[in-house]
Amino acid sequence: MGVSGRVVRLVLISSCALTIGAGADAADLSPKTVAAFDRYVQVAERRIGQEVRQPQSFLWADTLGPRKADVLARLQRGEVIVERMRADGSTDVPDGLLHHWVGTVFVAGRHVGDAVALMQDYNRHSVIFQPNVVQSRTIERRGDTFKFFLRFYMKKVIGVTLNSEHEAQFTTAAPERVYSYIRSTRVAEVVDAGTPSEHEERPGQGHGFMWRLNTYWRFLERDGGTYIQCESITLSRDMPFGLGWLIKPFVTEVPRESLMFTLGRVRAALVAP
Repeated sequence: MGVSGRVVRLVLISSCALTIGAGADAADLSPKTVAAFDRYVQVAERRIGQEVRQPQSFLWADTLGPRKADVLARLQRGEVIVERMRADGSTDVPDGLLHHWVGTVFVAGRHVGDAVALMQDYNRHSVIFQPNVVQSRTIERRGDTFKFFLRFYMKKVIGVTLNSEHEAQFTTAAPERVYSYIRSTRVAEVVDAGTPSEHEERPGQGHGFMWRLNTYWRFLERDGGTYIQCESITLSRDMPFGLGWLIKPFVTEVPRESLMFTLGRVRAALVAP
């Protein structure tokens, strides 16, 4: 592409970003979209519930058959491995897109309790996971059940700020195995974040870059360290006509990249003194 072509493309990107920021091309969340997402999650959680009860299926890498040895070796070398998860039933979501990924890291020399304590320290998530998480706090804790707040900032050509609330339930399956179900209970887009005119859209209204976020964590102490696995199921808007080239990288690439980033930061935080 020549210089003039690049200039035109930059102008188009800037114009579309301004148009989106001004509120055009909104995508409101409909009941049929929510219903399809909830059906998918129900099937996925039944499968997860069966896996976490069995030591041999607790860790995703252990279910990979001939690939198991290679994946475990890569994890023990310090890699972050993220792959698209097999579908749990129909992924057909009217007016929406469903994103389902699984990722794992391994931290040598750390106990399962270290990893769980890190993830439960929601007041520090804005430090551990910056710049993707810019604010965080625990709202309530009752035993191993948490309610917490996160403000996300995500950027892919355009930047989006989201206020979100979540509920987390941690369960100890055995001394070396812990798992958690974390479900978003409220997601609202923030308009003009960080300015005097900052305000929230009503949940389900706005541009629909993320409507739901469920994460399912597993912590396994073995092989001289702890494996940390996260399975994420995210709901976003479908592609808008005419702006798909701008929106598609955001809603299709951000879920995977966010999971890579999150697991990488977990590993770094546990490795650090």
